[in-house]
Parts: sequence; structure tokens; C-alpha cells
Amino acid sequence: MSGSRKPKSFALKAVLSVAALAVVFLLAMLLGAKDVSMRELWLVLFNQGGDNDKVAMLREIRYPREVAAVLVGAALAVAGAIMQGLTRNPLADPGLLGLSAGANASLAVVVAMIPSLNYSGIMLVCFVGAALGMLLVIGIGTIKKGGMSPFRIVLAGSAISAFLYAVADGIGLLFKTSKDVTMWTSGGLIGTNWEQVQSICPVIAAALLVAVAFSKPLTILSLNEEAAVGLGLRTAYVKAFLYIVIILLAGASVALVGNMAFVGLMIPHMVRAMFGTDYRAVLPMSAIWGAAFMLMADTLGRTIFAPYETPVVAIIAVLGLPFFLFVVRKGVKSLS
Repeated sequence: MSGSRKPKSFALKAVLSVAALAVVFLLAMLLGAKDVSMRELWLVLFNQGGDNDKVAMLREIRYPREVAAVLVGAALAVAGAIMQGLTRNPLADPGLLGLSAGANASLAVVVAMIPSLNYSGIMLVCFVGAALGMLLVIGIGTIKKGGMSPFRIVLAGSAISAFLYAVADGIGLLFKTSKDVTMWTSGGLIGTNWEQVQSICPVIAAALLVAVAFSKPLTILSLNEEAAVGLGLRTAYVKAFLYIVIILLAGASVALVGNMAFVGLMIPHMVRAMFGTDYRAVLPMSAIWGAAFMLMADTLGRTIFAPYETPVVAIIAVLGLPFFLFVVRKGVKSLS
């Protein structure tokens, strides 16, 4: 009886999660400096024409922005969930462990050296930077005998992130491109257009599908690597694919919205509290709730002091920092 209840309970929670995402998306589309009607939203969502100013604003400004929020929120949340599973580190997050900083530094280099590079090229460079940042953190975290511990990874991530952000700032000052870099990395969705959305959508969608395909091996790895090897799991193969997924998700996100910490930290913890520790549930639900969270943060940023915008990165930091301290306090014994 209990076994039959569990799938029904998960299905109900999953349906409610999708419904919550749909409601938040509709609210994000309706609310802003210019409130719009349901009729105008209908015209945009179902491509029914309409030529007034509000419909044009919805179609060309707000719609791509909120679709981008869905993609980036899902990408960061799933990247964080995978990192927490692979490293068995409750503090793992793309913004805290070097990936965002690496992508940011590579972005600063390309803005200074190749200012005419198109968006697809910039995204590719961000992938390389994210990979470099992650390799540096993992390399430093594993230098000491005894392997990679969560505490050393957090320290290495903080040090490498600070160094790479300093590199980005130095390049901006040296080449007088600080303003251009800041426009990319300030952490927001202002100015997002359909071309950018179309560039990142296939990358994020493909990476999410690969992540879900590897969710069962990830569940085993997150519990015990020795047990995974004993069960015949090719751990090196699984880790390689999942690290590539993390790089793609983090790199695409930074290329679009800049530095965005804490989303990948908070959402997987919340999802595990609701759905358990099986990554076959954690990854898809992290994508849904990460998307909903990013939509809510962006909507708050657009509406709190409308018509002025509050940076979404500031809103997420206000929520994320107390959560980070809570996780540190709760998991302090496991990190020592």
C-alpha cells in the first residue's frame, strides 16, 4: 500500500510544481512597469497578431526575457544539484565553486580582445572559462593527500573565484572595457532578445536531457563512490559526462545573465526536502523550481520600484546568503 502511495504522491507534487511554474510565468508576463491584460497576453502567447504598444512590448521585450529566466533558472538549479551529488558537498553551486568566475573572466578577455564576436562565440568562450575555473578548483582541492573534501573545495572555490574576478576587473581597467563587461556580468535579464534565447535554448535543453539520463548513476554516486564501483558503475565515464553538463549549463547561464550565485545552492536543497534524495526526481524538479524561482526574482526586480529596476542578482543574494549560512551551520560537522 505504501509503495503505491509513493508514486501517487510524487505525481501529485510534480503536477502541482508544473502548475506553480505556469502560474508564476503568467504573473511574470502580466506584471511590470506596464501592466497588461489577459487578452493582450493571449495575443502574444498564441501569436494572434495585435499591433498596439503593449502587445509589441510583451512580444519583443518581456516574453524573451521571461523565457530566458526559465532557461537560466532551470540550468543553474540542475547544475547545482549535479555538483552537490558529485562532490557530496551541500555548499556546491556554480557561482561558489569557480565556474561562474571562470566564465566571467573569459568573457572579460573576449570583450577586450574580440569586441565584434557574435553571441554564439561569446557563449563558447564562456564554456571554456567555466571549464577552466572548475578544473582549477578541483585541482587545488585535490592537491593535498586525502583527496577532495567538501571543506577544501569550498576554500579553493572561494580563492579561485576571487582571483578570476580580479583578473576580469584588471582586464577591464587595462583595456578600458569595464563598462562593457559590467553590462554583461551585472546579473540580470535586461535587454534579453530572441536571438540570445535561441542561442542558449538548444544548449541548455540538451544538457538537461543528458543530466536526466544520468540521474540514476548520479544517485548511486551521491551516496557512496565505493559502492558505485562495486555495483559495476563506470564512475569516471559518468563523472566526465556530468561535468561537461555542468560546464554547458553554467557557461550558457553566465553568457546570458552574468554572475548569479545561490540559485544552484538553494533550489536542490528545497527540492530534496519535498521529493527525497533520488536524483531521478531531484533533477527534473530542480529544473521546474529553479525556473519558477528565477521568474519570481525577476518579477520582483521589475515591480518593487517600478518603473526602475532592482538588480535580480541583489534580490537573489538577499535570499541566498541567509540560506547559505543556514546550510553551513547545519552541515558544519560534515564539512570538518
